[in-house]
Amino acid sequence: MVRFNNRRQKIKKLKIVLIYIVATIGLCMSVYPYLYLIIQSFTPEAEVDRVLVPSHLTLESYRWLFLGAGAKRPWLRALFNSIIVAGSSTVIALLGGAMVGYALSRLQFKGRDLFNNFLLFHMFYPGIILLVPLFLLVVFLGFYNSYLGMILPKALSLWAIFLYSSFFLSIPKEIIEAARLDKASELRIIFQIMIPLSWPITTVIGLLVFLRRWSELLWDMVVITSYDKMTLNVLLATMSTGEYVDFPGPMYAATFILTFPLVILFLIFGKRFTKGISLAIK
Repeated sequence: MVRFNNRRQKIKKLKIVLIYIVATIGLCMSVYPYLYLIIQSFTPEAEVDRVLVPSHLTLESYRWLFLGAGAKRPWLRALFNSIIVAGSSTVIALLGGAMVGYALSRLQFKGRDLFNNFLLFHMFYPGIILLVPLFLLVVFLGFYNSYLGMILPKALSLWAIFLYSSFFLSIPKEIIEAARLDKASELRIIFQIMIPLSWPITTVIGLLVFLRRWSELLWDMVVITSYDKMTLNVLLATMSTGEYVDFPGPMYAATFILTFPLVILFLIFGKRFTKGISLAIK
């Protein structure tokens, strides 16, 4: 009996070791491309994509990007544009998602079930199909080649509405009824009760919406033609052709600048994001 227990313990420890080995390998495979990107952005031009470990680190690629030949393109302005567009879209998506989600989960009105079914259907509808009609609508409204043309069509998030609606259903209705007895308006209930109680899910929605909008490429390339209004990812896409194709180091540097804000956001809100995901799953 003792030998059997010892054998089971050894097998259990072996399984744990194997799990850690597999997890370590998976982590290395996931992190390696980003580490390679960072290292190559600080690698001398003659060694870029030729060595894994550079002879020394240098800011040569960044100087080329901002002070050298790459300065012909407005990189800092593009970074500012990305922050404005992604930030504005995220705020609008959170506000719109909270208000519509509250209406669908806590208010009774005719056609609510139909709207819910349409929402679920549209969430799995290929968005590329609506590209041309949406573009024609933007042109008709006079938003072509403008910040509004980038922000408004991509601001409404159906996933934000769905997650808020599902989360608001978990909040006891007695809280809402008590607020209504105190003559609180529906908007006051949303902004002073529902949203403060839903910070974990708000973090998840905010990060996902910001990440999606920050990495948007196709729509921004379609609706923007001016370099002064281009977002950073669109401006980076222009580096793959013409005079920039022979300068991989600056491309790595620009890509690192594009991804760095996302890394900072996840480092800051990582715990809240994990908590929000667990609540969303439940």
